[in-house]
Amino acid sequence: MYNHILISTDGSETATKGLDHGLTLAKALGSKVTIVTVTEAFPIYAAAAGGAWVAPVELNGGYEESQKKLAEEILKSAQEAAEKIGVYAELVHVPNSLAAEAIVETAKTRDCSLICMSSHGRRGLGRLLLGSQTAEVLAHSPVPVLVVR
Repeated sequence: MYNHILISTDGSETATKGLDHGLTLAKALGSKVTIVTVTEAFPIYAAAAGGAWVAPVELNGGYEESQKKLAEEILKSAQEAAEKIGVYAELVHVPNSLAAEAIVETAKTRDCSLICMSSHGRRGLGRLLLGSQTAEVLAHSPVPVLVVR
């Protein structure tokens, strides 16, 4: 049924619950696994009057390098979790992207049959202010999404 599971993680404690659940499911089903983490682009703020602040190249380059290192650490930890239970996983870092878009696109391009991810379970104003990447994935995914809380 689910022959290729895409598991998304940002390295947080909540995301680790989704990672562990996805890996356990993959092991039980004998599924192929791809683990994805996404890092966003350097934030550039524009004033309402049309002016913009653009970061110096040195600052922007440092940001991208730190995001790359963070992604490597997240994926290394995810790989260790997979190896611990005997599951092989491909690792993917999508830089300079919005998480929900990158997760859905990765699922499409890698022909995944299930997306497994976690949710903080925010409601009301917290969800409105912080947004919900999980809700975005649910709204746009071409495949089933398993949400772990």
